[in-house]
Amino acid sequence: MRLFSLHIIGFLVFGGILVCESYNPCCSLPCMNSGVCVLVDQNYECDCTATGHYGKNCETGNKLFRPSRNSLHHLMTHYAWVWKIVNSISWLQKKIMRTVLNVRTKFVQEPSPYVGMSEYPTWNNYINKSVYARSLPPIPRHCPTPMGIKGPTVLPDIEVLSKLIFQRNNFEPCPMRTNVFFAFFAQHFTHQFFKTDPKKGIPFQWGDHSVDLSHIYGDTLAREHSLRMHIDGKMKYSTQNGEMFPPLTSEANVTMSGERLMKGRKFAIGHPGFAAIPTFFVISTLWLREHNRVCDIMKELHSDWDDERIFQTARLILTGETLKIIVEDYVQHVSGFHFQLKYEPEVLHGSDFSYHNQIHSEFQLLYHWHTLLPDFLKLGDSIYTLKELLFNVEPVVNAGMETVLKQLSEQFAGKVRGRNQGPELIAVAELSIKQARELRMYPFNKYRERFGLKPYETFEELTGEQKLASVLRDLYHDIDALEMYVGFFVEHRRYRQVLGETILEIGAPFSLKGVFGNPIGSPAWWKPSTFGGEVGFNIIKTTNLKKFVCRNVKGCPDISFKVPENVKYKSVEKNVEKGAGIADIL
Repeated sequence: MRLFSLHIIGFLVFGGILVCESYNPCCSLPCMNSGVCVLVDQNYECDCTATGHYGKNCETGNKLFRPSRNSLHHLMTHYAWVWKIVNSISWLQKKIMRTVLNVRTKFVQEPSPYVGMSEYPTWNNYINKSVYARSLPPIPRHCPTPMGIKGPTVLPDIEVLSKLIFQRNNFEPCPMRTNVFFAFFAQHFTHQFFKTDPKKGIPFQWGDHSVDLSHIYGDTLAREHSLRMHIDGKMKYSTQNGEMFPPLTSEANVTMSGERLMKGRKFAIGHPGFAAIPTFFVISTLWLREHNRVCDIMKELHSDWDDERIFQTARLILTGETLKIIVEDYVQHVSGFHFQLKYEPEVLHGSDFSYHNQIHSEFQLLYHWHTLLPDFLKLGDSIYTLKELLFNVEPVVNAGMETVLKQLSEQFAGKVRGRNQGPELIAVAELSIKQARELRMYPFNKYRERFGLKPYETFEELTGEQKLASVLRDLYHDIDALEMYVGFFVEHRRYRQVLGETILEIGAPFSLKGVFGNPIGSPAWWKPSTFGGEVGFNIIKTTNLKKFVCRNVKGCPDISFKVPENVKYKSVEKNVEKGAGIADIL
């Protein structure tokens, strides 16, 4: 009887182990280079079709040798004298630019077979634009660990992670002299296409997957018409302290999110959420002034045009200006390249480039660069915490645009790195980690592999330091189990660049695809007649950040995305009581 009982116990114990060890073989995430894992009789096969690779796990490439990303990065960020010559030779610059675009954007598969939480392609998912697409499917359900088969069976507590990995003790300025104007310009620009549904949460969204300037003109026709004067194509505006600003909500008859929390004057802006912080207001004001300026030019050139045509043409011109500034000022700064990037859509004409775009969840998550934001901002004669600036544009109106823009351009942004996120913004990091887990995102190294990067072998190689590497090892056990979002912000920074390698190498394909995939750059659109003739076309072709600000701000402040060389780093701070983060209000 005792022997029989032991047999039963042994069967239950060892049977239990066998059950635990029996799992979906795709949990090991075996397929490389965009291969698709398919279950076949309790085993798996990797579908390597159209990946350019073959083998059991799509591990073998069939293409000729190509230089590594690090080699290309070294080439582009060194030898300044060579690039000065290249940049001066138009045909050569265009040829290299075309190559850069083709090499980068090939990593974006569009239309993506994966949308939202889909694990396989379906027609319904393809036509569903109310969710973000994704580059890799979710990790299969019911795997031995949350990251497949590696790492801990329970992921680290999010609050513990945020304190150990993200939270700032002392502000570290960006070594590339990035200013806070860059950070807020990025925030303003990306909120036209990063529109996660606040009620349903990620992956649901309410945008149009494109650079559509809905954050300036409104996301619906009703909102657009409420913001328009319907005279000579112009947008409504108000005059405060002798300057043009957006209209008051009472004049535009539109509502803003959090309107009951707004302090002082209440302004109406295209994006309903742009009342949250005054920097949205600053940049929205610049674009409002530019729109009305362009309308004056179009009205003078085309006296026979009605209000609608002037408005629509001005909107297209501003779209072109936006794209040009993004490529030639914004992306140029982020890249650190000596090679001069240019927005010249014609370099892709005649190729098989697709003028279509999808916003991906990975792109939305990697763009949470809140470590750039300082704890304090100086506006006018006062220093404010970010919380004090919530729903409060009065400091901007009172100080004036010229003063505010100079101050934003002369204050250092933070270093994009672990342990450098302000206490008032730490909840944003916690939410992002939570969202990535809900999406069942592949591990960090798998995303590096998906975008043609060599996976890291150790935590030390990833971080470039021992202390942070040790913390990560204790939390995740295995470098191949590191969460994607965490990996983005603990990676060491590359030479001459604001960001780590992985954020840049994954973000760049999405950015360039979205910019150059905009319909205004397509062969049928990119011509003078689209933009009201050569004058409108040349407004786009000759604009840059400095000119854009200069022609719309009294005093023509000299603005760029870098702190001027003659300005030394000086801490901006004041004594405050510790309190809740701004996410508690938003």
